[in-house]
Amino acid sequence: MSEEMNKDVQENLETEETAQDTEEIKNDEAEPVEEAAEPIAGNEESKEDKKAAKKKLKADKKQDALKEKINELEDRVKRQMAEFDNFRKRTEKEKTAMFETGAKSVIEKILPVVDNFERGLATVPEEEKGSPFAEGMEMIYKQLISELEKMEVKPIPAIGEEFNPDFHNAVMQVESDEYESGVIAQELQKGYTYRDSVVRHSMVAVVS
Repeated sequence: MSEEMNKDVQENLETEETAQDTEEIKNDEAEPVEEAAEPIAGNEESKEDKKAAKKKLKADKKQDALKEKINELEDRVKRQMAEFDNFRKRTEKEKTAMFETGAKSVIEKILPVVDNFERGLATVPEEEKGSPFAEGMEMIYKQLISELEKMEVKPIPAIGEEFNPDFHNAVMQVESDEYESGVIAQELQKGYTYRDSVVRHSMVAVVS
């Protein structure tokens, strides 16, 4: 009877040892599982960081592209404004040039009338210079010259002046005791300027 009890006690002890060993094995196996879980969490964080970095890089590229587009548009606007300013200045210059050309054309047509007035007044005899007709012609001539002066039309100085090809047209040479060589002795046709540009050159005789 005692032997059977001893056998039962021994079996119980062995059962308990086996259970303890099994529990230790389970605990040992469970620990690596927890350790292995840490790298997985680390991988998830790394993926999120990479995703955030990619998102930031994409946003930066988009912002850079927008800045480049803005700079391009600003440059285009500046160029267009400069082109418009140049066009405006060129148009004003062309308009002024057209006006100058038109005014010169009108003045050129009026100058022969002035020449005829001067020739007509020069032929009036001395005894008739005080007549109403002569005085009326003189008044019309003076009015015409006054209006031309208001338009900045001026006669070119000639007699006694040194010959200048920019203003004078020499048609003959003459001898003179009064003037030196190269000086204008006679004016055959009066020349005029309009705003400092020559409308008609003076036809002159120059001392040889």
